[in-house]
Amino acid sequence: NDTLSRRTRNDDDDPAEFLRDIPADLEEGEVDDNEDDDEEEEAARSGGKVCHGCHLVRGKMDHEMEDYVVAENRKVDGYELGLYAIFDGHSGRNVAKYLQAHLFDNILNEPDFWRNPKSAIRRAYKTTDQEILEHVVGRSGGSTAVTAILIDGKTLVVANVGDSRAVLCRNGMATQVSVDHEPEKERGLVESKGGFVVEMPVGNV
Repeated sequence: NDTLSRRTRNDDDDPAEFLRDIPADLEEGEVDDNEDDDEEEEAARSGGKVCHGCHLVRGKMDHEMEDYVVAENRKVDGYELGLYAIFDGHSGRNVAKYLQAHLFDNILNEPDFWRNPKSAIRRAYKTTDQEILEHVVGRSGGSTAVTAILIDGKTLVVANVGDSRAVLCRNGMATQVSVDHEPEKERGLVESKGGFVVEMPVGNV
């Protein structure tokens, strides 16, 4: 999988290649309520309710839990934000844990986030990747990253690296709003930048 990881990156790489800006659907009416036994939090948004929940299940492999999530509401510069993310770590949890702690702060600290969120998020992904290369222990580790920022209940901006997926559910219908990065589909790009794809047994870059 394409990852934020401890490996050398080309400055031309775009780790936030797939950015989606999803406006009007959330502007009128209510966003469906969804319940989760583990965690549920509600906030008034644009005359309706936005609910979120998260649930993690550790697999049967004999290693520590490597998945981290963000699901929180935050008020920044007068805007009401919903911040949501999944970080699927592999070969250790250090990278995913770092992303949970720092990626959204890096995004929101970009000076032009409110004017041009797409460019700001791209830069923040790259900045965070560089920080990981410099500071995170565990050179072989990595993580996927899918982030969603809901602004005032009206605009949803989604970015991803890897194959963790963002899905928007409304009135019982699910719509995929991120694009999975799959090694085989991107073999040409990977190899053109000096990388390689191996099967062991899951495709990895």
